[in-house]
Amino acid sequence: MRLGLPGTRRTSGPLLSQAAAHGASLEVTPWEGTAVNSTHEKQQSEEGAEGREVSVVVSGCGKEDARTVFDVLRAAFVTDRASVDVPEEVAGKRPTAWFVTVDVSEARVVSGPVRLGEPVTADVQGGYWAVDRLRQGLADAFDVRIVGTVSGDQEEEVRLRLENK
Repeated sequence: MRLGLPGTRRTSGPLLSQAAAHGASLEVTPWEGTAVNSTHEKQQSEEGAEGREVSVVVSGCGKEDARTVFDVLRAAFVTDRASVDVPEEVAGKRPTAWFVTVDVSEARVVSGPVRLGEPVTADVQGGYWAVDRLRQGLADAFDVRIVGTVSGDQEEEVRLRLENK
């Protein structure tokens, strides 16, 4: 028995050994392996893009401190907030929370501590590696304490307390 098409080449390895044991030869077209690997690599890179993003919700502070945290995140990583997109408070007695999505794939160093008017709570959610990288980036500017975690199979949610160094 012969597996393959015209223009194929013989290969070695466990499949060939198994085929030979049964009196068959196994051949693979050169482009078959390439196509499978390319598709697999593309899928991994698309999955990796999701694993680089962290959702951050800043609360328990005034708009100036929220802006300071967003400025540090923008200095350390790529975010979905432009520098002119400043946090605004909503009228009323309800608590205000500000949201940003951060891509942690390319980290930059924040040069030194940054001052906050009061401690800030940041709830961050994403893949384990991404959340840890975001926490390390914030630690360049603030004293960062983990005050709570919820873990899942592939993601975690962490409540951070940001304070002055």
